[in-house]
Amino acid sequence: MNSTHKNAAIIFVDIINDFDFIGGDKLLKNTKDILPNLKKLKDYGKKNDIPLIYLNDHYGMWQADFDKIINYCKNESNQEIIDKLKPDKEDYFFIKPQHSAFFQTPLQSLLVELEITTLLMAGIAGDICILFSAKDAYMYQYNMHIPKNCMVSEEKESNEYALSLMHSVMKAKLDPI
Repeated sequence: MNSTHKNAAIIFVDIINDFDFIGGDKLLKNTKDILPNLKKLKDYGKKNDIPLIYLNDHYGMWQADFDKIINYCKNESNQEIIDKLKPDKEDYFFIKPQHSAFFQTPLQSLLVELEITTLLMAGIAGDICILFSAKDAYMYQYNMHIPKNCMVSEEKESNEYALSLMHSVMKAKLDPI
C-alpha cells in the first residue's frame, strides 16, 4: 500500500452488522475471512493519520451513535469483528438510510472540508453497499482504491463481478493491502 496517501480517507461500509438476515451467515463467514485485512487497513490509517470514516446502516434507531448501534448489533457470532474494527472516539461515524454511503449523509460535505481526493473503501456487502457507494464516489470524481481483500459479499461470484465493475467502469484500483 502507498505509505503516503495524501488527501485520502478510509471509508468503512457496514462494518457494524448483526448479520441477522437471509444470507447473513454467508456474509458473516466471508467477513471473518477478511478480518485480518480490515484490521491491517484500520491500523494503516491510524499510523498514517488518515481519517477513518464509518458509514453504517441505522437499524431503525436513526441515531448516529456507534455505541448504540454496537449494543444493538453485537452478538456472539460477530463480537470479534466489532471488537477489532469498531470506531474510536476520534473517528467519524455516520448512519445511512440506503445502500450508498453518500445518499442523504453528510459524507460529501465532510470530504470537501477535509480536502479529500482519494477514498480507500472497504467493508460489506461489496455487491450492494460498496458498489453503490463507489458509483457515487466516481460521480463526485474521487480517486478510489478498493482493496480486493478488504471487501466481501454473500457470494464470491457477486463480489468478483462488483470488483470488476468498480475497476473497469469506475477506475478503482483493486490492489490488495
